[in-house]
Amino acid sequence: MSGKRKRYDEEFKKNAVKLSYASVKTIREIASDLDVGEAVLYRWRQKYGPDGNKTRYATLEEENRALQLENAELKMERDMLKKQRPLLCEKPKVIYGFIENHPEYSAAKWVKFMNISRSGYCAWKKRKDDKEKKEKTYADKIKKIFDESNGTYGPDRVCGELRKRGFTASYKRVRSIMENLGLRSIHCQRRQRSLTDSRKARGDDYENLVKDLEITGPFQVLSSDISYIRTTEGFEYLCQVKDVVSGIVLAHKMSDRMKEELVAETVKLAVRRHRLPEDCIFHSDRGSQFTSDMVKTLLNSIKIRQSFSRVGKPGDNAWSESFFANLKKEAVHWRTFRTRLEARDAIFAYIEGFYNSQRIQKRLGYMSPAGWLKHHLHLSSLSVA
Repeated sequence: MSGKRKRYDEEFKKNAVKLSYASVKTIREIASDLDVGEAVLYRWRQKYGPDGNKTRYATLEEENRALQLENAELKMERDMLKKQRPLLCEKPKVIYGFIENHPEYSAAKWVKFMNISRSGYCAWKKRKDDKEKKEKTYADKIKKIFDESNGTYGPDRVCGELRKRGFTASYKRVRSIMENLGLRSIHCQRRQRSLTDSRKARGDDYENLVKDLEITGPFQVLSSDISYIRTTEGFEYLCQVKDVVSGIVLAHKMSDRMKEELVAETVKLAVRRHRLPEDCIFHSDRGSQFTSDMVKTLLNSIKIRQSFSRVGKPGDNAWSESFFANLKKEAVHWRTFRTRLEARDAIFAYIEGFYNSQRIQKRLGYMSPAGWLKHHLHLSSLSVA
């Protein structure tokens, strides 16, 4: 037997009632013959008479139902009137928003009650949904770029990357979306311990060749410095040599000891990997590793001039200072390196896998150092040809 409730039309009900009055059978027998409930047949007899016409009871029942419906409509209109009273002089967009925020009544009832265009509301709703969909897609792009930067990009760099990928980008809009998504760059302030010991390098022999120098092209000036990376096995010391104009890190070396050999090995690696022109300038602070005879002799042998920051002026070597600040904020802070090897792997991944090849810079037209250098060398080769 099917669990579905049977439905009977008015004609069937009238005929069933007329049969119940005309037949000599009992109500129970007729109900059984018609396959309906006995109570159902009695209910039909209340609504219809022996001739099939509606009884007074049926008329009163319909009137009562109509009155209930009318009362419900009046109550609804009263409630709607209370809610929409402040909107009498508002613009359609405000009214449309009100309708959407009050789903207790259907939109069809609201537009009819407020005497506004239903098609206008539907068109507004479609535009709103389309706009929200576009906003969601745009926010997903921003989050993807942020995640690809390992959480290092702020709104400025995200804007640049969006423009590179062919999208329009407003700093204000991107910043607002990032705030709403809780995307915040991991850059933070952290006091660093200075590693520079310049007590033996305070004479006039340590000239600053880059002060007031106009730096116009790559490999004209190189900047170098040493910083430390904390691990549970002790400090690891990182030496890097970078090109000032392109910002690319030409070479880096790490060691558990901060000796002049660390600087010398890093310079040798930079020379092997890149064709450094003669008379380019190698700039550093006055740390004992850089003022050592070993480093001086090496630089003289490859015809690279050595330059030093002034005493107490770390800003003279801001190129390396800035690099280490970014590296610490983006790859070191908030991490604990259990071994020296783990730290070395992380630093290599950051410099070679991200900083040189992917990390865009505003001053380079939102290009990576490697990308900018390749573009510059290509343009230079075309101009020579």
